[in-house]
Amino acid sequence: MLTYSYKARNVKTGEVVEAEVEAADEQGAAKVLIDRGLSPVDIKVKKEQTGSLARFRNRVRPKQRVIFSRQLATMVNAGLPLVQSLTTVRGQTKSGALKDIINVIIADVEAGSSFADALSRHPRVFDNVYVSLVAAGEASGTLDTSLERLANQQEKDAAIISKVRGAMVYPALVVLVLIGIVVFMMTTVLPQVQNIYKGIPGAKLPFVTTLLLGAANFIINFWWLVILVIAAAGFILTRWARTTGGQSTLDDIKLKIWPLRPLFQKLYMARFARTAATLVASGVPMIKMLNTAADAVGNVHVAGSIHKATEQVKGGKALSDSLKGDPYFLELVPDMIHIGEQSGALQDMLTKVADYYENEVDEQIAAISTVIEPALMIVVGVVALTIVAAVLLPIYSLAGKNLTGI
Repeated sequence: MLTYSYKARNVKTGEVVEAEVEAADEQGAAKVLIDRGLSPVDIKVKKEQTGSLARFRNRVRPKQRVIFSRQLATMVNAGLPLVQSLTTVRGQTKSGALKDIINVIIADVEAGSSFADALSRHPRVFDNVYVSLVAAGEASGTLDTSLERLANQQEKDAAIISKVRGAMVYPALVVLVLIGIVVFMMTTVLPQVQNIYKGIPGAKLPFVTTLLLGAANFIINFWWLVILVIAAAGFILTRWARTTGGQSTLDDIKLKIWPLRPLFQKLYMARFARTAATLVASGVPMIKMLNTAADAVGNVHVAGSIHKATEQVKGGKALSDSLKGDPYFLELVPDMIHIGEQSGALQDMLTKVADYYENEVDEQIAAISTVIEPALMIVVGVVALTIVAAVLLPIYSLAGKNLTGI
């Protein structure tokens, strides 16, 4: 299948549409457009962009998706038809990538596809949670409410992720600056100390200086190899992390190694509860809600626990009992779900769980930051002491020899 960019005129409205369509050849693309009630004006094969740069350019940021959801909810709530609402939102969208996607969605909806089905053809932008909520909104006639809930849910999820990433920025910057200083000292200052010693017969460099000089000489002479090894290691690790085994290992590390464990446990509980509450509020059936929440939680082990619970729920067991005792779920979650099941207020209980753990994530980030700062100071102190010792010990050694007249 090839992707074709086309310009066509809507037979009924006369409006000119520019979007994309997939087909085996140009004739097939033209047939698809005619079936959609469009009169082809221009059809040409789209040149696919590949590579990381292309993916970055075509990326739709979460904030853009939130704005799209809110604007569309407002238009639909005002009573505008879906296609007209999408057309209006498209005109207000600044993202070229999102605008192209909206064009395709409009063409699919005009051809008779449901809005949820049209969104599902763009999984990189609209995930299972988004599509499920839209489908529920279409079925119940509350699409505007579903879109508003989606925007709220995405904003809260993005806020949590932003806080977690923000907590990692400071230590990452300190480590990068430290590495830069160490490399600079090793490749500029230490060789000068070595040159001083070369002119003194019988002078011997201290062990620390000799060791660092060996590393410095290797970096200076084989810098290309160092860069190649780092790039290869980064590439291999990135590819490995995308495999099933790599993702499973990394997710396991997040849930078992301190100080990551308490932070990510609470993060996953908040994400599960927030997603589940949003889906329940939109009337999504329990089994579909659990499967969608498992996809949205972001950890294969927690998702596995949710899928196990789903099978038990299919067998007639209560969700709270199915999650009770699971090692990947904190005890408060099934307890609050049980209260919600008994009182008929499952959505409210899930929302309270999400609010509670989102606050806990904030506190956990603050606690980790408090621990990281002194730990980084200790690391910086040890590295600085090593570098200073490597530079000053040879100088003090020479000064001592001069004082004793040797």
